[in-house]
Amino acid sequence: MIGSLRGTFADRATTELTLEVGGVGYRVQMTPRDLVGIGDPGAEVHVWVHHHRREDAETLYGFPSRDERDLFEVLIGTHGVGPALGLAILAVHTPRALRLALATDDLAALCLVPGVGRKTAARLLMELKSRMDLGDVDLTDRGGSTSTSPAARSAHADVRDALGGLGYSADEISACVRELPVDGDPAELLRLALRRLAAA
Repeated sequence: MIGSLRGTFADRATTELTLEVGGVGYRVQMTPRDLVGIGDPGAEVHVWVHHHRREDAETLYGFPSRDERDLFEVLIGTHGVGPALGLAILAVHTPRALRLALATDDLAALCLVPGVGRKTAARLLMELKSRMDLGDVDLTDRGGSTSTSPAARSAHADVRDALGGLGYSADEISACVRELPVDGDPAELLRLALRRLAAA
């Protein structure tokens, strides 16, 4: 079982890194964000690996940190979450952002993942909260308050939905909503979000 690889960055595709180790090129699946941040071809690279085995295939999934790999393994151990969906979740949310979404029951954040609707998001929210340790989540990431009210979560969800309807990407929405005040009128929060997005 392969747990990590260190070698030369040989090639990169949209969701795949080829890492040459001892003359052997390993094809490693990664999120687009992680691939961009991994460095340049020719550099020495270290990735944490989940070695996924099925009857008809063996696939390596790579991550820049052990925490991200461990979280991926928690995700794919959850009912209904395979490697493709697990990687899609981590492509949208960093481990910290995902833990924050679970700790604050932010259903809309999970709905930002392509292919995840509200019903699936609600099930994932319940199952992941029971499987993950959320005790060290810093709720001040949501704007300085140590508590997030249901009304504030609902306001943020309304802003996410509105921005998604306007065509903004999941990454743009996540980054913008994280910077919004914890409390406020949804319409005012949306205006603030649009101003920030326009200035970006």
